[in-house]
Amino acid sequence: MRLTSDAFDDGDPIPEQYGYRAANVNPPLDIHDVPDEAETLALVVDDPDAVEPAGKVWDHWVVWNLPAATTSIPADFDPPSAGGVEGRNDYGEVGYGGPNPPDREHTYRFVARALDTTLALDSGETKAALEAAVEGHVLAEARLTGTYAP
Repeated sequence: MRLTSDAFDDGDPIPEQYGYRAANVNPPLDIHDVPDEAETLALVVDDPDAVEPAGKVWDHWVVWNLPAATTSIPADFDPPSAGGVEGRNDYGEVGYGGPNPPDREHTYRFVARALDTTLALDSGETKAALEAAVEGHVLAEARLTGTYAP
């Protein structure tokens, strides 16, 4: 399984418009080679470099129950319109919250997982709840990273 974006290559800077203080919309993503036996997809975007300034990995987007046939997530995507569910990010909002590093350039992880089940989680749940729910159900995982500077 692979995760790519037309907006940036793996390890490259994420364009400014996808930041929290700019347009605050998700970058486009493409999902490749999802296993045939997958039922749904889950997606997490987080910032591991936030541990020093924020005291924890900062969660920017938590999504689950996207149909396994999803191959493209356009910019400014609305997961519920595609059958998915969104969780609460660390801004305290349900949905996408873009990069907003307070101190220096940070690396952001976009992680997609193919699951063998549909999750029974309500909208607004956290990444921790999602991580617990996917345990034992991950068929494949793909990762894309990008950087963003203040």
